Amino acid sequence: MDFNRDESQDAVAEVVVSLLERNSARDNELWPTLVDSGLLAVALPERFGGDDMGLLEVSAMLTELATDAVQVPALATLGFGVLPLVGRVPDALAEKIFPAVAKGAVLTAALHEPGAPFALKPETTAVADGDVVRISGRKIAVPYAEQAQWLLVPTDSGIAVVDADTPGVTRVASPASTGAPEFSVHLEGAEIPAEQLLPDGIADLHRLALASIGAVADGLLKGVLTLTAEHVRTRHQFGRPLAEFQAVAQQIGDVYVVSRTLHAAALSANWALAQEDQSPEHRERVDNDLDVLAYCVASDLPAAMQKCHHLHGGIGVDVTHPLHRYYSQAKDIARWLGGASFRLDRLGARCSST
Repeated sequence: MDFNRDESQDAVAEVVVSLLERNSARDNELWPTLVDSGLLAVALPERFGGDDMGLLEVSAMLTELATDAVQVPALATLGFGVLPLVGRVPDALAEKIFPAVAKGAVLTAALHEPGAPFALKPETTAVADGDVVRISGRKIAVPYAEQAQWLLVPTDSGIAVVDADTPGVTRVASPASTGAPEFSVHLEGAEIPAEQLLPDGIADLHRLALASIGAVADGLLKGVLTLTAEHVRTRHQFGRPLAEFQAVAQQIGDVYVVSRTLHAAALSANWALAQEDQSPEHRERVDNDLDVLAYCVASDLPAAMQKCHHLHGGIGVDVTHPLHRYYSQAKDIARWLGGASFRLDRLGARCSST
């Protein structure tokens, strides 16, 4: 196995870095620039004007965006939307969705139900009635649901691809640490054409979402480590740089170790998931890696951010300083994962022989 980036991944990362060097925006104002750059087409099939790349290139993009704590719907659109749909949707639906994504349309997925992060057995129902399917249920913590043109909604019968403006779909804003758009979504008999219910794919949707979140977490910790290391190197206390104090050096060293650990976990999980091996042994290895990654993100990422916040002192609470953009994103994705205890239970169940 070789976790090094290949030429295509390097090229995607270089485009992101160059774009960020030339643009000061780090929120939705950057989205049109991302659209114009062609980055949203990276994972789209060639026949829809895309580059026909896959998870590893998307992960490289998400990591580089997160390194600068960019807050745009790239994770939701690509990691939660495009990747789970490529190769799974009927041609007629693909012809509607994929060209729209290339032009900037937002996708998202409703992964969570009340009390059930990444719900394995969704209580949301899909009831067939001739040529239509009626979707009913409640989803929570859906990022960019109001801005999205389509929602991927896991149900008891598969993934429903729902036009966000379908009658019966209600979105209620819910708070998020970043202040980014997030909603609870209520579906009351929302009708979709029968071909927009994909009977399989919930497990793969979860896998791709976890891998993409891991790529974002990797970038966030890489970026905040660089930011904090520069702060303790240049900030003086009692006539000396903070980095020369033993306690400070130990703490920034701890963050470095966590960063390298998370980096390795993200690379391993993304690499394994990107392989075409469909054997039961490999699928088990993928799920093991993803559960380790999810626990690492939910447990270690917020703690590392807290330590970086401590090393910044009072500067860290100033909204004009970039630290809060990293910390708030880390808190949101850890919450989406269900928290450290939930992820430890999932990981423990996988390790248990009973």
